[in-house]
Parts: sequence; structure tokens; C-alpha cells
Amino acid sequence: MPARTPLPVHLHWRSVLLVFVGGAIGTTVRYLLSAAVPTVAGIPLITLVINVTGAFVLGWLLEALALRGPDAGRRRDLRLFAGTGILGGYTTYSSFAVDTDGLFAAHNPGGGVGYAVATILIGAAASVAGIAAAAALGRRRARRAGAGR
Repeated sequence: MPARTPLPVHLHWRSVLLVFVGGAIGTTVRYLLSAAVPTVAGIPLITLVINVTGAFVLGWLLEALALRGPDAGRRRDLRLFAGTGILGGYTTYSSFAVDTDGLFAAHNPGGGVGYAVATILIGAAASVAGIAAAAALGRRRARRAGAGR
């Protein structure tokens, strides 16, 4: 009888549950923020803020986890719960697309293009900044650990 291959991570009930619970949390936070913060001159800036902060935190989280070791055990659980779940639910590129389309539909193509470009460029920069911040903290932690020996 051939050896049984393990199920991929996305087919484990525990992994699915971690993503589901995290996603519910992230989506709820995003909804509450979106409902509480009005648009500014017709531009839904809260969606931009949500996506940029989410990109920063996700970049930081994934780099910090990668620096601590392989994607297994608690690190994998944290990545699935916080990264895929919470931050996946918190960030919202579907709302970003709808908001951009809404600006075009409102005959504000300049606002639509500006909003789309700003979201993508600032989000990418925020992700890189999050990665850099985690890497810097990792280097500092490594120096401290080396000095303590």
C-alpha cells in the first residue's frame, strides 16, 4: 500500500477555522471603520487608510515570522489567523475597486485615477516599509542576543 501524503494546509479544518475567525474579526473592524468615517470630498479615504495600514502590518508580520523560522506550528497558525484571516478581512481591494468605479460613475475620472494610483503605490510602499521595519527589529534582536552571550 503506498504511503499516504499529508493534506495541504488549506484542507485542514483547523487552518480553515483560524482563517475564518480571523477574517470575521478583520471584516468587522473594516466595516465599523468604514461606517464611522465619512468620505472626504467624495473620496473614500478610509478605504485607502485601511488598505495602507493593512499592507504595512502584513509586510511586518510576514517578515517577522519568516525571520523566526519555518512556516510551521505556531508561526503558521499566527500567519493564517492574523495574516490571511484578520488582515485579509481588514484590507479590502474589492471595496477599493467599487470605490474607484464609483468615482468614475460620479464623473470624477481624475479622482478615480488618483485614488487608484495612490492606493496601489502607497500600499506597496507601506508593505515594503513593514518588511523593512521587521527586518530592522530582527537585526536589533540578533545583535542583543549576540551581545548577551
